[in-house]
Amino acid sequence: MTEKEQITDINEGQALLQSKAADEEIINQPRPKDTPSEDKPNKKQLILRIGVFAVLFAVIVLMVWGIGSLITNGFAASPEPTVVPTETAVALPEGVATPVFSTDGQSGGVVRLPEVHVTSMPTPEDRDVVTTYVVELGDTIFGIGEKFGLKPETVLWSNRYILGDTPDGLTVGLELFILPVDGVYHQWSEGEGLNGVSEFYGVEPDAIVNYPGNNLNPETIGNYANPNITPGTMLIVPGGTRPTVTWVVARDAPASGNSYLGPGACGGIIYGNVGTGSFTWPTTATWLSGYDYTPPTHNGLDFDGDFGSPIYAADSGVIVYSGWSDRGYGNLIVIDHDGGWQTFYAHMMDGTLLPCGSNVQKGDLIASMGSTGNSTGPHLHFELRLEGYPVNPWNFLY
Repeated sequence: MTEKEQITDINEGQALLQSKAADEEIINQPRPKDTPSEDKPNKKQLILRIGVFAVLFAVIVLMVWGIGSLITNGFAASPEPTVVPTETAVALPEGVATPVFSTDGQSGGVVRLPEVHVTSMPTPEDRDVVTTYVVELGDTIFGIGEKFGLKPETVLWSNRYILGDTPDGLTVGLELFILPVDGVYHQWSEGEGLNGVSEFYGVEPDAIVNYPGNNLNPETIGNYANPNITPGTMLIVPGGTRPTVTWVVARDAPASGNSYLGPGACGGIIYGNVGTGSFTWPTTATWLSGYDYTPPTHNGLDFDGDFGSPIYAADSGVIVYSGWSDRGYGNLIVIDHDGGWQTFYAHMMDGTLLPCGSNVQKGDLIASMGSTGNSTGPHLHFELRLEGYPVNPWNFLY
């Protein structure tokens, strides 16, 4: 080997060593931590991709469900409306001087709606016995008849021995007879005959004898002129009626307004409605807006209300004063209930007062609330007097 060849081998060996050293240096150099590996994806990017796919899938599902619902509802038939029956309004008569037992074409009534408590009390079709009913607050002959599907005349005529011939005899707690059918309840007296009784009530004798609820045996009843009926026996007269009675009765004493109150007093009234002996609220409001009963400073109650609020008769009677009062009452109504009882209604609105001498039933509308006379605002000044002396209304109103 020549010297030139030796020098060439040496140079090639040195170059090879330098190249190997450079490669080792590159291999041993540390890789940056934030440089991602080319063959391994980033973990955060993977989680983000999974989340995006999940949201897209949920949106697609919701869209499909919504479109399906719209299509289904579009072809579905509309639901049929449900008919809900409403409670039948109670027909009550307008206040009249002499009650007429008919509710045809009439509305309102002698008892204010907040006081009427009408409940459904159906009676079986095969009921043929007499039942009883205890009078509640707000009851009337008309309302009780409505409860049992009877005419008001039947309620009155079946309790003639309790109420007499006037519907004003109702009091809370009173027990009444309720017939199974419209008609009359008759108490048999000694010496009576079936022919005469049936003729009086406008029915045939057999209607009484054959009615199941009377428990009479046609085979043993005997002669209709003198039948075998024990005196005191109560008999149902189905379809029976009584003669019309005179509702305007003679009073215990003539009624007249107090002339010292002003020019609205009436003269002596001998005939007219009499009170029941109990008193109801004269307004729909039962709270006070002013003075309480503090005699002799204030002899009545000041009930709250608005201009035009209705004022009602606290009991049946005759109006003995209607007009302007010189005693600070303003427009005043005084009702005489007989037996020494009178009620005063003061500060009434102009042009709304019932005239003097009018007969009224308990609960009848008599005027509208105002602020006339010595008054600073609309209210009702109400007094209850016995033999001319004021008494505490709280002890009598219900």
